[in-house]
Amino acid sequence: MRKALIVGIDYYEHGNDLFGCVNDAHSVKSVLATNSDGTKNFDIRLLTATGESSMISRKELKQNIKELFHGKPDTALLYFAGHGYIESTGGYLVSSECSEGDAGLNMRELLEIANKSKANNKVIILDCCHSGAFGNVSGIDETAILSDGMTILTASDPDQYAKEENGSGVFTNLLVDALNGSGANLIGKISPGSVYAHIDQAIGGWGQRPIFKTNVKEFTTLREVQSSISLSDLKEIVKLFPKKGEDFQLNPTFEPERAEGEADKYPEPIEENTEKFEILQKYNRVNLLVPVDAPHMWHAAMQSKSCKLTVLGEHYWNLVKKDRI
Repeated sequence: MRKALIVGIDYYEHGNDLFGCVNDAHSVKSVLATNSDGTKNFDIRLLTATGESSMISRKELKQNIKELFHGKPDTALLYFAGHGYIESTGGYLVSSECSEGDAGLNMRELLEIANKSKANNKVIILDCCHSGAFGNVSGIDETAILSDGMTILTASDPDQYAKEENGSGVFTNLLVDALNGSGANLIGKISPGSVYAHIDQAIGGWGQRPIFKTNVKEFTTLREVQSSISLSDLKEIVKLFPKKGEDFQLNPTFEPERAEGEADKYPEPIEENTEKFEILQKYNRVNLLVPVDAPHMWHAAMQSKSCKLTVLGEHYWNLVKKDRI
């Protein structure tokens, strides 16, 4: 069982309203609900505050968080977009009725609820100002205490504001982009680590800095999308390259196409070789291998050159060899 609580608060009774959090919540819900092939991913509960009639109180927020982390789900995921507040006593998620920031849900309370959860994987994603304080002992210092299976991804560090652009949070826009496939590995799996890597690279070192904290033995998969290469083709890598580091020798019998007027210059293609070459070309397209001393794979075959695994190719060779995928 995989559960997700998605919260977006635009309306604040006593403070400045926000304008992109509800839209962001709907975007996150949409992308997390199913995998790219339409199969069910997370069972989602959506809470949004757009006006006085749909206010989300601290009590309601806390109760729903307790229900999210109750039981023994495989994965329990919380996404929150709204106002964040910080002071000497720590950070707070601000709910709709709060007249003061520290009247919201204390991040230490949230951490305690999540830490006590028996869920195998606990993922907390916060797009609010000062969200990087979450998980720290005092809410401000840099010491974090996370239970087994906990992963935290926040929009900014404790001292920063979370920016909005064009009606959406900068952080959430990149989060959704990563979940739509930009954060996927070759076989289409998207983990919290790959999501953070995508966001981190896109934001750079001078702007709003996302924070990533985790205490896991193995990343959970947040979503699956269409793979860049089929798993069956990928697993052929250890057959085509029995020893990592060795080149694969090519010759014209691997290439099924001949340049016009040159058919008589080369031996006929061999079906077994052309089938292997088709897979090798797929590896080349996803940067698993490169031709040696030739501009393209066609030239490598016709000139009897070779091809070799890239560093990424050797990484996936190891994964296949060790039966990790």
